Amino acid sequence: MIWFLRIACSLVLLAMLGVTTWASTFVALWEMPREVATHPWFIATLFDTYFAFLTFWAWVAYKETTALARTGWLLAILLLGNIAMAIYLLRELFRVPADARLETVLLRRK
Repeated sequence: MIWFLRIACSLVLLAMLGVTTWASTFVALWEMPREVATHPWFIATLFDTYFAFLTFWAWVAYKETTALARTGWLLAILLLGNIAMAIYLLRELFRVPADARLETVLLRRK
């Protein structure tokens, strides 16, 4: 399971880096057309995405033991989204042996 998750998170990270790089070659994020930024489904998707980021961060806050690490990861997740989330997961997945049980990754280290 750990190897599968390592591969899956690596693919997410590579895909997000690729699509972000590709999109940024066309237009800067802050130059988004008003019609897009004010569209109800765009706004709903942003709410959905950021609530997912905060839900993921709740687990990160549980795992991390210092306020500095919790704050740093919160900022990284809010600014980089799935890129930061994939990096965090990969960091956690490579801290355990490949034959470790999933709860070793999910639970706080002693």
